[in-house]
Order: sequence, then C-alpha cells, then structure tokens
Amino acid sequence: MKNSFKINHFSSRERVGLLALFVIIALLSGLYWGYNTLIDHEIDNTFNEDSTVVRLQQSMDSLKNKLNDKSYKIYPFNPNYLTEYKAYRLGLSAEEFSRLQKFRAQDQWINSTRDFKTVTKISDSLLAVISPYFKFPDWVVRQQQNKSQSKNLKTDNSSKNIESSQPIVVKDLNTATKEELMEVRGIGDKLSDRIIKYRTVLKGFTYDDQLYEVWYLDKTVADEVLKHFKVMSKPQIEKVNINTATFKEVMHSSPYIDYNLTKQIFDYKNAAGKVISMDVLKKLDSFPLDKFERINLYLTAE
Repeated sequence: MKNSFKINHFSSRERVGLLALFVIIALLSGLYWGYNTLIDHEIDNTFNEDSTVVRLQQSMDSLKNKLNDKSYKIYPFNPNYLTEYKAYRLGLSAEEFSRLQKFRAQDQWINSTRDFKTVTKISDSLLAVISPYFKFPDWVVRQQQNKSQSKNLKTDNSSKNIESSQPIVVKDLNTATKEELMEVRGIGDKLSDRIIKYRTVLKGFTYDDQLYEVWYLDKTVADEVLKHFKVMSKPQIEKVNINTATFKEVMHSSPYIDYNLTKQIFDYKNAAGKVISMDVLKKLDSFPLDKFERINLYLTAE
C-alpha cells in the first residue's frame, strides 16, 4: 500500500531521533509511576502512624476513666499496708501518703483511726469516709477496747466523785439483780449474766473475792462492783459426803473440783476404805491447798 507507514522510509538520522524520543517518553513514564508509588507509601505510613497515636490516646483515656470512676468499691483494709495506688484512689494526697510511709519506715504501727489522722494529717471529711473500712487485727481491737473501757471507767468515777456527795449504798451481792449490776460502770449485759450464772454455780457467793473468779471480768471492773456490792447473806450449801456420794456427785459438787482431783479422792477412799476427815485430803499429791477452804464448803467426810 502506498500510504502504509514504514520505518524504512526514514533515514538513519530520523530513526535515531525517533528512538531517542521513545527513550525519553519511557523515562518520563517511569519517573511518574515511581513518584506516585512513593506518595502512596508515604500516605500509608502517615495513616498507620496516625492510627497508632489514636489507639494510644484511646488507651490513655480509658485508664483515666478508670481512675476517675466514682463507683470504685472500697473493701476493708489494714491502713498499715496502704499502697500508693490505693491511697490515690481513696483521695489521699502525695504528701499525706508520704507521711504514712515515713512513719512505717520507722517500724511504727497505726493502731487506731486517731493514729491514722495524727500521722497523715488528712482532713476530717476524708477520714470520715474511709475510716469505716479500716480493719485492724483482733488483738489490736481488744487492746483498744480495754483501754477505752478503763478510761471511761476512770472518767466516770471522777465525775461521780465530783457530782455525787451521797455515800454509796452497798447491796447484797447474792441478791443483786441483773439491772442493779448493770448500773455499775463497766458492767454490761453479758458481764451481768456471767456474774449471776457463776453465783448460781457456786450456790451463792461466800467470799467477796470469789467475784474475781468470774470469767472475763476485769479486775478494775470487779473492784468497782465490790464498792457497791458485798456478801451480806451467806449461802446455805448442802455438802456432799465423800464416803457415800458417787463419782459424778463429787466431781460436780463445785467448780473447784475437776476429774483428776475427784479420781485422787476416790483412789484414796478405795485404798483406805474411808476418808476419816477433810484434812486427810491435803496429803494428796496434787491437792490444791490454796483452794481447801473453798472445797471444804461443798464436801464433807462423815
């Protein structure tokens, strides 16, 4: 065909020019493609970096929300082992927590709400919120209760001495009612019950100092009771005859006689045939000589 394009129609010089043009076009196309690829890569990196920042910010926001959560539940705890995180959650300042740390570093202990207030110097309003959750060891609680009881008793006695000019009317310890006993400072519902129960076991108090034998009755409180009550009417106790009574009757005759002592008495009686007098019992190996007068109130040898 006459109009068909053939490269052979170009001269050598023209063919070189065309070839150079093709090379230039190819180079420009490559540069364009490379530039676009680089731009896309940078955009992807920027997007990834932005995503990491967003995730980090979200995590920080979540942590802040947890720290500021007003529904944070407080469980009973020993303030001596308060951690920095828990102190922060409870509302203590860095200075207040630092004072507690310095106090504990000296191997000293917080044993009461007042101690915590003195050491940390926190506000009364914050103390009122967190102190109900303080949990101290049982022995510390008992120690504080005993101190408080003794202090209240001394304060009450001082007040009574100042306010009352009338002499104390002493009543009979063996006829005292629960309500009368509870009028004495330091005697509550349980202690009054224990005094009356022990009086029943004894079949009545014979000596004033038997009151000190009541379980868990502090000597200071017992002294106060004996200012208001004395043994005025001696009990009529029916004695148990060792020579005719059964083992159980002797053992349960009084709180001063236990199984071992009863066994010794019966071993002696069986060996001797008869206990001729109560004084003979004093010769038994483990006989409690300091309780002879009390035991003699309940046993007889006839």
